[in-house]
This record gives sequence, structure tokens and C-alpha cells, in this order.
Amino acid sequence: MNVLTTIAEIRDAVLAAKNNRQTIGLVPTMGYLHEGHLTLASNARKENDVVIMSIFVNPTQFGPNEDFESYPRDLARDTELAASAGVDYIFAPSVEEIYPQDGGIYIRAGRQAQILCGASRPGHFDGVLQIVAKLFNLVQPDSAYFGQKDAQQVAIIQTLVRDYNFPVELRIIPVVREEDGLAKSSRNVYLSADERCQAPAIQQALQLAKRELIESRNVEKALTLATKIIEDNTDGKIDYFSILSYPDLKEVDEHSGQIVLAAAVYIGKTRLIDNLIFSLKGEVAHV
Repeated sequence: MNVLTTIAEIRDAVLAAKNNRQTIGLVPTMGYLHEGHLTLASNARKENDVVIMSIFVNPTQFGPNEDFESYPRDLARDTELAASAGVDYIFAPSVEEIYPQDGGIYIRAGRQAQILCGASRPGHFDGVLQIVAKLFNLVQPDSAYFGQKDAQQVAIIQTLVRDYNFPVELRIIPVVREEDGLAKSSRNVYLSADERCQAPAIQQALQLAKRELIESRNVEKALTLATKIIEDNTDGKIDYFSILSYPDLKEVDEHSGQIVLAAAVYIGKTRLIDNLIFSLKGEVAHV
């Protein structure tokens, strides 16, 4: 496996794959890999001739009071893990390589970015779309792999690909969880032992709200039950619990097909997100 750090190197690797008529799978990450990332890479490995994983902590999606500087980084560790999942190339550029200048042209994520995580992180999804668009242009993947855990992000990227005709298939992989239900995340390392014990209550609250919504179709009752689980079982602070249609992220009505039940909760100082996507008939939805 090769680690590439410049745009010239990644373009050469992509050109070689294209000349050999090889398919390319892209796995965009910010590094500090966990099993969720490796599941994306394993799926990419099964479905493509060449797998490229980007490892880049993108400054444009962090707000002024967020954890860009302290975000965990360990390229040597990530390289070993990526190789074990069958990745062919890691693209790990510097910030200066990706953003050498600012010409003043920006991507705005729009209505979908003004709710859920976007409500408390203005500009975050603009930065996500900026780096995703750059990676799509540089890597020219046939398929790109994202995790359902970031459901709002996935919905916004789906809209970008659809509305701006990016020639890439998005492959959305279900949430990878710990045995107690907690969604795997690079930020879980910030949890103290006591906070880690409390964190699975988020998934428990989502499951209870899902059952209530399927049985009663009562959005407010489902959200009230979920909130009570968090208040009774954690010291956490709820950022949001929301029930929306998916992937358009609008209010649920009688025409809604897929539903996303999404949560963001601060356990201590760590903001954890999770979601369930399903139909009101109770079947698990396929994103």
C-alpha cells in the first residue's frame, strides 16, 4: 500500500487505474480509524479494483470553538489498519496542499444544513461539501463509501451528487456499533469510563422512539419518550432529537416513505450522534 501526500501523486495513481480500466472506490475519512471506517474500506475492496482512502482533517468544516487542533491523528496507526482492510492507496495531504489559495468561490449546503447538526454548527456542511467535491474531482471514483451514522451528511452529499451530476455512485453502509449499541466514532476516545457507560442510552432512546412511532404515529410522544430515557439514564445534555422524512429532511407527513430518527447528545464534553432509518411499516430502510 502506498501513502500519497500530493495532488500530483494522487492524479498519477488515478490516471494509471483509469488507463488500466480499473474501477476506483473512494473512502473519505478524517483518520483515527475505527471499525466503522474499516467496514467502509472492506466494502470498497469487495466492489472495486482499486481502493483509495483519504485521511484529511478538514479545517473548513470545524467552527471556531470546535476541536480541529485536538482532533485525534495517528497516520502510522491508520496506515496499518487501512492495509489490513485492503486499501491500495492512502491520500493524506497537508492543509496547504488541499487549500493553497482561496479564490472566494464557495459551496453552500442549503436548507438541509440548517437543521439537526447544522443548526449548532453553521458552515460545517459547507466545509464538508467543499472537501467532498475536491476529492471527487481528484480521485474520480466510480463509487464512494459513507457511513449511515452521519445521516444528515449523507443526505446532503446525495443532494450534491444528484443536483450537480457528479458521476459517482454513493454506497451507504449501515452503522457499525459496539456490543452495547453505541455507534463507533473517533470521538468515543474522549469519553471517561463513567461517560462510556452512559453513552449506550442514546441508542436505547432511539429504539424506544422508533417503536412508539411505528405503533402510534405520534411524533411528539415518540420524542418525549426518547428524551426521558436520556434524562433518566445519563448526565447528558440533549442537542436534538428529531424525526424527519429521509433523505429530504422535511417534516413527516402521510406521504413520507423513509424516516430518520436522529439524535445528538453531549455526554460530558463529547458530542455523540446516532440515528435510525426505517419505514413507518417497521421495515429497515435501505438508504
